[in-house]
Amino acid sequence: MIIHHHYHHQGDVHHHYHGVRAPISHEGHDHPHEHHHDHPRNHHHDHAHSHDHGHSHAHPHDHSHDHDHDHDHQQGDLHYGKGEAGLSVPGMGQRQLIAIEMDVLAKNNALAAHNREHFDEAAQLVLNLVSSPGSGKTTLLCETLRQLANKRPCAVIEGDQQTSADADRIRATGVPAVQINTGKGCHLDAKMVHDACHQLPANEGGILFIENVGNLVCPASFDLGEKYKVAILSVTEGEEKPLKYPDMFAAAQLMVINKIDLLPYVSFDVARCIENAKRVNPYIQVIQVSATTGEGMDAWLNWLATA
Repeated sequence: MIIHHHYHHQGDVHHHYHGVRAPISHEGHDHPHEHHHDHPRNHHHDHAHSHDHGHSHAHPHDHSHDHDHDHDHQQGDLHYGKGEAGLSVPGMGQRQLIAIEMDVLAKNNALAAHNREHFDEAAQLVLNLVSSPGSGKTTLLCETLRQLANKRPCAVIEGDQQTSADADRIRATGVPAVQINTGKGCHLDAKMVHDACHQLPANEGGILFIENVGNLVCPASFDLGEKYKVAILSVTEGEEKPLKYPDMFAAAQLMVINKIDLLPYVSFDVARCIENAKRVNPYIQVIQVSATTGEGMDAWLNWLATA
């Protein structure tokens, strides 16, 4: 696998991976299809030729074609994540998938440990912000940076598939930021964060915010060297998200329920959302905020001060 790291004038890092086709995690077909085509061809041609009154040909054709297809045509659910690997890829067995995942994660975790040592030496608080696209994490981050101005040094690593739009928004607050474009990649990894850190100024005693690619699946498995994962969930997304994407909320230490100023206009049960998150992760902390109105920002800033 060849990785080209392109460093641009604004400190952005563009990763291009060549020579590898990533396995596509279709919730797929790693199971035998037992098609029982039992065709007992009982063709009994009993030709009773009675020539008393002409030709009376009695042909009782006993064609009993029993198509015993074991197909349950009821509207049942399909679950391709029950194997040991937790996913299914066509043409690959569970043990092979586990071996690949362990190899990839082992290499990533070694780099993450290196990052963590670097962060600890600089006494930095490093947060990995994860969410679905459109949760409002960039808006929340910009408001956070404005309120922390002249109080604590901050830096930001932005992850998106394309463009530097979010990094530009961060830079407009006066905070240094590096944009990582992942291309077809759906998450940041420890190597990308390592490269980006070398493009940022020293941030001793400060906070490094890593805004991951908008995705509630892949980033859950990849340690970047952060101290905490912070899962951001907006009230426009639905209170079932923690149950639908349990790995992410199980890995997070804090859930921020964002855009609470929209609660009067959407059907969102805050209590049920918190209950669902606690079912997945009994120890997860919860803060409710609105970056637009400022409601709950004090609780968020206090959490940052004591984290």
